[in-house]
Amino acid sequence: MAYQAGGQRPAPRPVPESLEAQAYLQDYTALLEAVRFPSVVLDHRWDVVLSNNAFASLFREVSPHQTAMPGDNFLRFVLFHPDAGTVLGEHESSWCLPMLAHFAAAVERYGHDHGLQAIRRDIAQDPIMEAAYRQGLPHWIRAVGEQAVAHDGAVRPLTHPDPRWGATDCRVVDETPRTLQDMGYTRLTLVLRETRPARPKARRSRHTAAHLRVVPAPEG
Repeated sequence: MAYQAGGQRPAPRPVPESLEAQAYLQDYTALLEAVRFPSVVLDHRWDVVLSNNAFASLFREVSPHQTAMPGDNFLRFVLFHPDAGTVLGEHESSWCLPMLAHFAAAVERYGHDHGLQAIRRDIAQDPIMEAAYRQGLPHWIRAVGEQAVAHDGAVRPLTHPDPRWGATDCRVVDETPRTLQDMGYTRLTLVLRETRPARPKARRSRHTAAHLRVVPAPEG
């Protein structure tokens, strides 16, 4: 089984075979749940290994999706879920492009991984996403610099469904201990800020496919 604070995922994924590693993940689940901010443990494919209730609460209003739910694979959610822009502010520049950059690095490192290959095929089947990956991403990295790609320390906007948070910013903090790192996992925590200045840009409406501005809009 795969562990997830607040319940088991409907489609279990493999976890380490070592009983010691499994016990560590069970205890780490309790630690994760004690954190008030959204926190998630991911493998190199961005499959969610562990997450806490605060993470589930952040995405509680997104509609069902067959392959891109945030509690299953966070990369697929960012890239392919039509509701991603309703939660992740400045979706293209603050979330999508940095994630594509990390995905490109993962493909270079784990080129034969079947899970990553499947995501790459899905990107290729979306003309806008494929153009962003092949053309827009290199241009964006040259424009903003390599440091903009890093997750740890990045401040990114989001909109929480809880009005006590609402439209705010979060700082992405990499909290990966050595034991998780040795398992091939990464832990990220989204440290929510109490308030942030209002942004003039309106939220993207639901169920509208996101268009990446780094590539021309399709005609028709």
